[in-house]
Amino acid sequence: MSLQEDLNTIPGVAAREAATHGFVFNHTMLRVKDIAKSLDFYTRVLGFTLVRRRDFAEAKFSLYFLVLVDDPSQIPAEEPARGEWLLSQRGVLELTHNHGTESDADFRYHDGNAEPRGFGHICVSVPDVEAACARFEQLGVAFQKRLTDGRMKDIAFIKDPDGYWVEILQPTARV
Repeated sequence: MSLQEDLNTIPGVAAREAATHGFVFNHTMLRVKDIAKSLDFYTRVLGFTLVRRRDFAEAKFSLYFLVLVDDPSQIPAEEPARGEWLLSQRGVLELTHNHGTESDADFRYHDGNAEPRGFGHICVSVPDVEAACARFEQLGVAFQKRLTDGRMKDIAFIKDPDGYWVEILQPTARV
């Protein structure tokens, strides 16, 4: 039995239907308190590129769409091509900022750290987890779990400015 056939024996798992071919898991949205701090973290610390900003002044919120892309020149410069490109990507991060929350000491949202714990974390794969963690240390990034903590020595968790956990791992085995 192949691994996929074995996985398909788990109750509730269905084989992919042809009608779903071409579906792409596009993005995850995180609500953030201070957009400047969040954009700094995701662009400078994790290397995301801001691709689109959409402002909804009447509703008092803005959306920021970020991607991990090694060659930003592949991003179309003009709309609607830029939007179409963005919507075809995998693993896009959407930051939602409600205007004024950055100066509201009482502003709270569910970031996965409070009960009930529904949301857990996002994950970024890196080529060298040790080098990435050393860089995060140098940048003063907050850690939830260092590589040396616990039993799982091949993953780390860092925290963004809002306390969201970001799992850091490498896809290949560490030597």
